[in-house]
Amino acid sequence: QVQLVESGGGSVQTGGSLTLSCVTSGLTFSTYTWAWFRQTPRSEREFVAAKTWSNANFAYADSVRGRFTIYKDNTKMTVFLEMNNLKPEDTGIYYCAGTSVRRYSNGWLPEENVYEYWGQGTQVTVSS
Repeated sequence: QVQLVESGGGSVQTGGSLTLSCVTSGLTFSTYTWAWFRQTPRSEREFVAAKTWSNANFAYADSVRGRFTIYKDNTKMTVFLEMNNLKPEDTGIYYCAGTSVRRYSNGWLPEENVYEYWGQGTQVTVSS
């Protein structure tokens, strides 16, 4: 049984930092592409960041580029999202997602329907 369990969410002030973790089980972590999405009060679920199984390709939403970093630890079967300089508009529920799909380049990484497995989400709240 595949499981993705996020943690690390919380409440911070503007300019603060958080690191989200997504511990996985039941699959071969190193062969999957991993991503983070979020659902904010203002939008449907939106793409945040992704990194392919090989680490050769990655992508970030324009709104988080330069502030967020996605990275993985294959030995711990965990994907992380380091979030710095947080803003109130970053408030939302953050989901990790994984897919075994392999494609060239990185244009497909933000496509939500490509991802097979999803976590339950973790809440991030940024106050001004």
